[in-house]
Formats: sequence, C-alpha cells, structure tokens
Amino acid sequence: MPTTQPSTPAAASADLPESELIARAAAGDTAAFERLMRKHNQRLFRTARSILKHDEDAEEAVQDAYLRAWRALPGYRAQSSLSTWLVRIVANEALGRLRRTSAQVIPLEAAMTSTDESTLNALAQPSERGPEQAAHDEQLRRLMEARIDRLPEAFRTVFLLRAVEEMSVEEVAQALDIPEATVRTRFFRARSLLREGLASAVDTAMGRVFSFDGARCDRIVAGVLARLDAIRSNPSTGEMP
Repeated sequence: MPTTQPSTPAAASADLPESELIARAAAGDTAAFERLMRKHNQRLFRTARSILKHDEDAEEAVQDAYLRAWRALPGYRAQSSLSTWLVRIVANEALGRLRRTSAQVIPLEAAMTSTDESTLNALAQPSERGPEQAAHDEQLRRLMEARIDRLPEAFRTVFLLRAVEEMSVEEVAQALDIPEATVRTRFFRARSLLREGLASAVDTAMGRVFSFDGARCDRIVAGVLARLDAIRSNPSTGEMP
C-alpha cells in the first residue's frame, strides 16, 4: 500500500492528467487521490447504489472500495481504465455486502408491475412549462428511480452503467467480469422492462436518476480521507474492514 503523505495544493492541481494523479496517489499523495475520488465518485456511487438499493449502504461501500483501491494502487498497471478498475472494486464490495446481509433479489417475473393508466397517460405527455415544472421533474425522477430499483440486480447494475453512466459494452463487461453478449442482453431486457408504460419519459429522466449532489461527494471524500489520516497516524490500526 502507498505511504500516506499530507495533502498539498500543488499535488491536487486541476491541470494534472489522470495518469499523473494516479502516479502521485500510488506514491501516497492523498491530495491526488482526493481529486481521483471526486472525478469518479458519481459513477462508483451509482454502481454501489444499483446493487444495494440503499443510499447510506452505497456510500459506505464506496468508501470501503476506495480504501481497497488506495492499498492496491501501487499494483495498478492500467490494463483497463482507472474508471473500469474502480467500478469492479466497488461492485465486488457491494456484492459482498449483499451476500453478507442475505438480501433478496427480485426475480425477473416480478421485477416490474403495471402502473396506473392515468399515470402512464400523464407521463406520456410532453412536460408543461410553468412553475410546476420542477415538481413534475422531481416526481418523474423519483418514479424512474423506483422502477430501476425493481429491476433484478444483474440487470440493474448493467443498466445504470450503460444508460446512466454511458460506459461502453466493453467497459461494463470488464468491470463486471461478464461476456459482452451478456451485457447487451441484460441492457436490452432492462430497457424493455423500463419502457413498458413509460415510453419517451425514460429518455428525458435518464440523466437525473440517483443524482449525486455536492454534499454526498464531500461526505464520501471526507470519510475516506479521515480514515487515511487515521492509518497514517497509527499504521497498526490500518487493517481493511
């Protein structure tokens, strides 16, 4: 694992390419690691959230995954992109938590239920302009999140990475360690399930689901940095969770 070094403004320069940030973080620069976390936070949170279906559990999984990544960075050889590498770590962390809690995965047959006809008709209409727009958009976003949560876990994670995070089929296959054909099949089936009753509303709401605000980003970064500081202060207590 890298030896933790204090953060410095120079180390966190926004002008540094990712490869340089990786090298500095691998050498123990926590400021460089912080920049990497902030860059990849949203994708990793969405990955964990797609598996665990709970915001707080997803945040904890992301923090633990970052600590694992911090320890493994000296061995990172860029055989895949850093994003793909991190997604795989957080997916494994989230799946491990899921197994430990014996959480039930919704079977495919019961994954989706029909929505009230009046609601479907309303969703099919173009968004109205006016003071109600924000409330309408928020309701639509919540409906999308609820329906995504009801997808089987295997479909849900592929869908979030492909449709929301816009990762390529190859990247998703590498991150989840599944064949590219499986990625395509799961994504197609998930999208078909979601489109039932939602039609064009899926595309308009897609980019906003499981939004990642500044407060959540700051909370995850602060949690990881605090744990790294504790490891630096007392290395004997720095065991992985």
